[in-house]
Amino acid sequence: MIRPALPDDVPVIHAMIGELAEYEKEPEAVVATERDLREALFGPQPAVFAHVAEEDGSGVVGFALWFRNYSTWTGRHGVYLEDLFVRPEARGSGHGLALLRALARICVERGYRRLEWSVLDWNEPSIRFYQALGSRPMDGWTVRRLDGDALAALGSAEA
Repeated sequence: MIRPALPDDVPVIHAMIGELAEYEKEPEAVVATERDLREALFGPQPAVFAHVAEEDGSGVVGFALWFRNYSTWTGRHGVYLEDLFVRPEARGSGHGLALLRALARICVERGYRRLEWSVLDWNEPSIRFYQALGSRPMDGWTVRRLDGDALAALGSAEA
């Protein structure tokens, strides 16, 4: 079963974020707390959303965390999937597909034109899964990030 996340889901989503970080070989990179996640998802003006996959007898076994983006070319919003994770013991049962299908349905129902995400170059199982859905890589584009000292320096620089 796929459903929008509820406040009571925050602890398990937070735990799975840690599991995802372990899988992606960056466990020390997670500094977000359950409180941060709760505020982002359920605060007065949430800008981040989540859906969870539930399995009878096992509870929540996966999640998709997403936010709206915007394309100046299409003139429409889209969905950017920040994280998709299904616990290893629940993989192969259709939860990942069901989560992506729920996000695609949101796009279709709201007139959004894109569902986008990033995948690590070495994550072959996920790449194969995404290719089987009909997604395509955005060749020619490189993800860039500004964080840490570089972000602080740019953000505090005089105009």
